[in-house]
Amino acid sequence: MEVNHTGAGRSPLQSLDARTRIIGVVIYSVVVAFLRTPSALGLALGLATVFVLLAQPPAAVLLRRLLAFNLFLAFLWVFIPWGMPGEEVFGIGSLSVTREGVGYMIAMTLRANALMLALVALMASTTITAMTHAMSTLRVPDKITYLLFLTYRYIGEIASEYARLVNAMRVRCFRPSSSIHTYRSYAYLVGMLLVNSFERSQRIRAAMLCRGFDGKFPHLEEGSMSWLDVLGLGVLCLVLAGIVYAGR
Repeated sequence: MEVNHTGAGRSPLQSLDARTRIIGVVIYSVVVAFLRTPSALGLALGLATVFVLLAQPPAAVLLRRLLAFNLFLAFLWVFIPWGMPGEEVFGIGSLSVTREGVGYMIAMTLRANALMLALVALMASTTITAMTHAMSTLRVPDKITYLLFLTYRYIGEIASEYARLVNAMRVRCFRPSSSIHTYRSYAYLVGMLLVNSFERSQRIRAAMLCRGFDGKFPHLEEGSMSWLDVLGLGVLCLVLAGIVYAGR
């Protein structure tokens, strides 16, 4: 899920300060990480679904990300229920699916999807600039903040460079196969990608220094949290407390 770049199609979550959204997602994630019962995790997943509905991300992109994420979880479902000790539900030969294994995977699936949806809601409702600025004002170390910003900014450039190199190989009639030539070609591809990325990083560093970069990005607007932000965090804490109580 891409971080929202523009204010177009302003969602209800964007009425809150970016710091409020980050704090809310952190609180939510910590609480969900400690939930154990499927009922509580199901309620947490429902709350995360509300977050996504308020964030209003593109439906096609959301479904594509969730499908890829849950395909990985489906792979875990194939193995984990068979390997955990406990009460046998059914078995095939010497292998058996246990009640504890199934319960563990149900909890993992609910928890993982809840955290995924919360992260999607945050990223869909917050521009990368607002997110890094909010992280700075929340005293997140500058190196982590700028690492996030520059990684997001240039990962698309690296992907474009990779596509350019692959197209160049195809123009030269490269056809992948199980041969030494194929493995050597892919090794050259990775090497060229690393070399080009390093050279690009050197040029970017020089350009930033020429523009007077001193380790901090200036911000024209500091922003401030309003009563709506306090109310939003208060409501979130009350709902999470209710979920924890319901899962006892």
